[in-house]
Amino acid sequence: MTVKHVFLAAFATFVAVSVTTAGPGSGTISGKITYEGTPAKPKSIDMSKEPSCAKQHPTPITTETVVTGPGNSLANVVVYISAGAPDEPPPSTSANFDQKGCQYLPHVLAFQVGQELKISNDDQTSHNIHPLAKINREWNKSQPPGTPPIIDKYDKAEMIPVKCNIHPWMHGTFAVLKNSHYSVSSDDGSFKLPNLPPGKYTVTAYQESYGEMTQDVVIAGGETKTISFVFKAKPY
Repeated sequence: MTVKHVFLAAFATFVAVSVTTAGPGSGTISGKITYEGTPAKPKSIDMSKEPSCAKQHPTPITTETVVTGPGNSLANVVVYISAGAPDEPPPSTSANFDQKGCQYLPHVLAFQVGQELKISNDDQTSHNIHPLAKINREWNKSQPPGTPPIIDKYDKAEMIPVKCNIHPWMHGTFAVLKNSHYSVSSDDGSFKLPNLPPGKYTVTAYQESYGEMTQDVVIAGGETKTISFVFKAKPY
């Protein structure tokens, strides 16, 4: 898929659905991610060349480039405050990225700039973790079974595709963000951004195949705003 096609596929509409006043204090932006059109069907993954992983999946797993659910919902969409909130220091906890059954868990990992990234290998085979960063430094590290976790961190915000050079079906995304106001949409497409002081914010939704879209939202004290993002899907 070309960059042009990605952004054409990312063309979307978004609608503010409701506003509920909850009293003074911090506010919340919540909502749902859906699609219109016909998305590509997930493909079954053949792990026969890696028996130790294949036996962990009695029912073969499928690709997760686009994950849909009931009511045209979209999972694994990163929703975050891209403007209006200050940068924040990273939390002391690590962001954990696991390799189990020759699969990245979670498929999309969101964490903050400067936060410790901990990558583990739970499999009986070696993996080769290759985050394809363009703003941050790119690296490529091998992780044999039984070895300690790989520890790293990123200095700049970026959406980073991740692949395994040994197992070509293994793909994921690191969403490196400037503050803690983010969410990854669940199986039903829902997301929530709580604890927002009153103000004007830009909310961005990022999907690895369809690109991104933004919406400006104004939060008054203690209110909850519900918004929606609708991606235009195409059967690539």
